[in-house]
Amino acid sequence: MRVAFTAVPDSHLPSADSLLSIAVDALGGSERHGQISMVKAVQQAIDAEEHLAVQAGTGTGKSLAYLVPSIRHAMDTDTPVVVSTATIALQRQLVDRDLPRLAEALAKELPHEPTFAILKGRRNYLCRYKATAGWPEDDEQDQLFDPREVSATGRMVQRIQEWADETETGDRDELVPGVSEQAWRQFSVSAQECLGATRCPSGAECFAELARARAGEVDVVVTNHALLAIDAMGDLPVLPEHDLVVVDEAHELVDRVTSVVTSELSESSVSLAVRRVGRLIEQPIADQLLEAGEDLKALLAAAPPGRVDELPEVLGLTLALVRDSAARCLTALGPRGGDKDDPDRAGQRKAAFTALDEVHDTAVRMLEAYGHASEADRAEVVWLEAGTDRRPPMLRVAPLNVGGMLRDKLFGDRTVVLTSATLALGGTFDGMARQWGLGDKGWQGMDVGSPFDHPRAGILYVAKHLPQPGRDGLPQAYLDEITELIEAAGGRTLGLFSSMRAAKAATEALRERLDVPLLCQGDDSTMLLVKQFAEDEKTCLFGTLSLWQGVDVPGPSLRLVIIDRVPFPRPDDPLTSARQRHVAARGGNGFMTVAATHAALLLAQGTGRLLRSQDDKGVIAVLDPRLATARYSGFLLGSLPPFWRTTDPAVPRAALKRLAAE
Repeated sequence: MRVAFTAVPDSHLPSADSLLSIAVDALGGSERHGQISMVKAVQQAIDAEEHLAVQAGTGTGKSLAYLVPSIRHAMDTDTPVVVSTATIALQRQLVDRDLPRLAEALAKELPHEPTFAILKGRRNYLCRYKATAGWPEDDEQDQLFDPREVSATGRMVQRIQEWADETETGDRDELVPGVSEQAWRQFSVSAQECLGATRCPSGAECFAELARARAGEVDVVVTNHALLAIDAMGDLPVLPEHDLVVVDEAHELVDRVTSVVTSELSESSVSLAVRRVGRLIEQPIADQLLEAGEDLKALLAAAPPGRVDELPEVLGLTLALVRDSAARCLTALGPRGGDKDDPDRAGQRKAAFTALDEVHDTAVRMLEAYGHASEADRAEVVWLEAGTDRRPPMLRVAPLNVGGMLRDKLFGDRTVVLTSATLALGGTFDGMARQWGLGDKGWQGMDVGSPFDHPRAGILYVAKHLPQPGRDGLPQAYLDEITELIEAAGGRTLGLFSSMRAAKAATEALRERLDVPLLCQGDDSTMLLVKQFAEDEKTCLFGTLSLWQGVDVPGPSLRLVIIDRVPFPRPDDPLTSARQRHVAARGGNGFMTVAATHAALLLAQGTGRLLRSQDDKGVIAVLDPRLATARYSGFLLGSLPPFWRTTDPAVPRAALKRLAAE
């Protein structure tokens, strides 16, 4: 649904487009393509209290385009605006670069210099009380028997203790170099474990509460999609009261929200609950839960991984046993909020309640997932995830659709602006709007375009002559094609593969054929690999999912992006396959709604790696011929920037040789 915006009286403040002009002049730049259109659209959405989806290509300057009207709104209403991102890199860019420069530029035009703060989940802040008081141990048993790991963790714990005496924020990201999750867990608590500022002995100087207090006093609060979801869907507010949200990197919103509302159950989670409650209740009651966990462990070890479409009787009985045993432990713990005069015991009880609630509620949720008569009525999917050397097998449960949650909780009583370089899939916003639950809400979608001249700057080459990709690794013809393309480019290649196995196989095979440096994701930290790739023009970098969206390398170091295959989700992926079947059961096209949309989104993100500045030129080579021949190819191609297209192998090779000679 698309609606027309209605006009409202102007504020006493300068208009948003005037503020943009002032900011651009002060920052020494020029207004970019589409920037004014986006500023006006965001301001209209705010005035009309309507939702807005904006596709803005790389180089548009979209952060400035949404920050200017957002700051203006915060000043006008004396209410903070929340800006949510998917990645730490963008959060840091906003807080360390964009907002400080913008605040200084607009200071003289507004009632006061704009203020801003970053707010993270409670787990990201050091807990002063936990750092100084006794707390139930979270160490997993398999880690305790590795002396090297224990020693490394001990050194990290010591570093955290020393840092705790000098830090002013308690923010984990300020601890450099970083520490393992195992070490950090000993100094942090979840929101459920927290005693609360009024009951905790360290509440007055709690880092998380201080960060939240600062966020309530600023004009712009920068956070992440996960915390945005927790705030919108939880019982207690995490973010300060607000009526405007800007969701940057909005193509990631559904996946991040799904992760927040996915629960898991394993022998480890049951054992943790038993350890935390063990000294607080009678031993026979705790032993019942321990025995239920042992039954669960044996059952999961013998069961095949994958989706659990029908509830086997033995699994139903085991889940019921876990549920009932956890319920008895909860009852034995007594009333919540007790031990007000004994903080140490209160902390132990809160930790026990948290672990038991998670076990009990997840078991209940899994049993209820099977309480529907038909596939079309099912709301959640349960699957078994295979164990590894580091963790046991676990059951997981996730919603088939988060659109309803977002519609009611996020979009219900506030204005939301969603933006990304990739939102109009197949040439329309309808697919993303449906995932967000915006179908019957007032919303508008607009594409402000890109500053790049895609047909002149880039070639999209589809290797139509190659065989379709199979399941047995990269065909020899694909390796030959990659070799010839990289030789023509003189290196300077980012290889985006659909799996880590394919990326490693290509790296091993091509290192023997090519005389240019070839890096592979996993050889070192991704950040260092990307840095090395950017600094040496002849270097190539191969990798998988995080490189599809996380690489920003302008200039001559990147002239060729190779994509091995259309990035459909794995056919055996439990969640996406269940979503496909659910859509089909309701009369829709499950493949196009789920699998093709997923592929279009990743393809658009992957092809977006090529042009990162006005001077960039190059070739995107998709080795999968289905992008040219399959019935769904029009939808996928309609989701990509308008590069000049060809299936002639000679064209990209000649273009790459010309670029290499420049």
